[in-house]
Amino acid sequence: MRRLLILALLVPCAVFAAGARAATQMPIGFFDDPSFRWSPDRQQNLVDAAAEGASVVHTTATWASIAPTRPANATNGDDPAYRLDDLDELVGNATKDGIRVMINITGTPKWANGNATPNHMPKHLADLQAFARMLATRYNGRTGHGAVSLYSVWNEPNLGLFLEPQFSGKKIVGPANYAKLYKAAYAGIKAGNPLARVAIGETSARGRDKPLKGVSDSIAPGTFAKYLAKVKGLKFDAWAHHPYPTSPNLKPTQKVRYPNVTLSTMPKFERDLKKFFHRSVPVWITEYGHETKPAEKHGVTLAQQAAYAKQALGIARKDPNVQMFIWFVFRDSKGNPWQSGLYAQNGAQKPAFDAFGAVARLIDGSLSTTKAGVPPRVKMFVPYLAHYSAPGSLIGMTYVVYDRGATVAVGQPTATLAPDQSITFVPDFKPLKKHTYTIVSEANEANGHDESRTAMVTVN
Repeated sequence: MRRLLILALLVPCAVFAAGARAATQMPIGFFDDPSFRWSPDRQQNLVDAAAEGASVVHTTATWASIAPTRPANATNGDDPAYRLDDLDELVGNATKDGIRVMINITGTPKWANGNATPNHMPKHLADLQAFARMLATRYNGRTGHGAVSLYSVWNEPNLGLFLEPQFSGKKIVGPANYAKLYKAAYAGIKAGNPLARVAIGETSARGRDKPLKGVSDSIAPGTFAKYLAKVKGLKFDAWAHHPYPTSPNLKPTQKVRYPNVTLSTMPKFERDLKKFFHRSVPVWITEYGHETKPAEKHGVTLAQQAAYAKQALGIARKDPNVQMFIWFVFRDSKGNPWQSGLYAQNGAQKPAFDAFGAVARLIDGSLSTTKAGVPPRVKMFVPYLAHYSAPGSLIGMTYVVYDRGATVAVGQPTATLAPDQSITFVPDFKPLKKHTYTIVSEANEANGHDESRTAMVTVN
């Protein structure tokens, strides 16, 4: 996270321990709109999340809520039909705390689907594309509304609860329907912000793969991915998934029957994604958590939650395909049926607060690869600096490169701030084959603000 330090005073011994890390670096964060968008304490909640090691917050852009009536100009975020004040505020507040925002687009408004519930397809996919384009344009880093460069499309589209229909008779149609939604939203996002990274999926951990009378339809995530891969022309940067245990009181290592996907079957799912899509597919865990007693009577104890949070983060950390981890939720709150926060509703920290933060602060960062002898291009995100400087601004830095705890390079280059809140630089060293390097950078901008970031580089 950001540190209010003078760049020239970067102390190598203060970051030496970082070089000893041998695990995957990834963005760590929380999904909790009640706490980060609507609570009277929302600004302090973001500050506390940042202190806990968060560098990303997942938020929902519910189309039905943001556009309850049809906008006259759907690609213009200032159209009076749009209700964006709380989302605008979140994007602005998050950057002040060195946190990036990830937006999930979901939920069709009645005017777009024939007066049906939000889990039904829009009549015209162009309406969804225009909405996605509006969001991506508004938050492309150039319009004065801040920058968002992480997106995903729909929430748990393998469940009828969120997307209907899943079956036509006994035929599985949910993945094909979702593919139409995804393609429309993807096209809109990329039109508004070509730098955006977009995740497909956002799948629930389980499903039945067959219709059952009187029960909401569902498709297992492994099956959903298999059918989705049959659709041509899908472009995406990652698969987003929610690998919760199937019951609130179960461990992260709970065994389930594949094609259901909890943390225990994630390796099989990752192999299948590679087979289905003919490439290695990064996974973003965009929801995970354990609810606690007594607020959730079927939940786990406070001590168990702390142990399970640490264990789940550890599993994700050891998996090179997992490139994001989002805990749901940050703080228990009135009206929220989930009681998985690191804070109780009365504001007391649960034991999981310290357990989660201790691991999260070690994992947070970025990951890249290079070939032996080829200096890597390292990309780091500096949202705190972007809050004070416009795209195109020069960012100064001091970086230190570590190999197994030993310093191998130190440099002080400048880099240009990109609209997606990133800087890219090439550290001056020759990487050795099969080595893993940790790069710690202390970056600053012209107004005197500093931000510390960590990257890991693996060498093929």
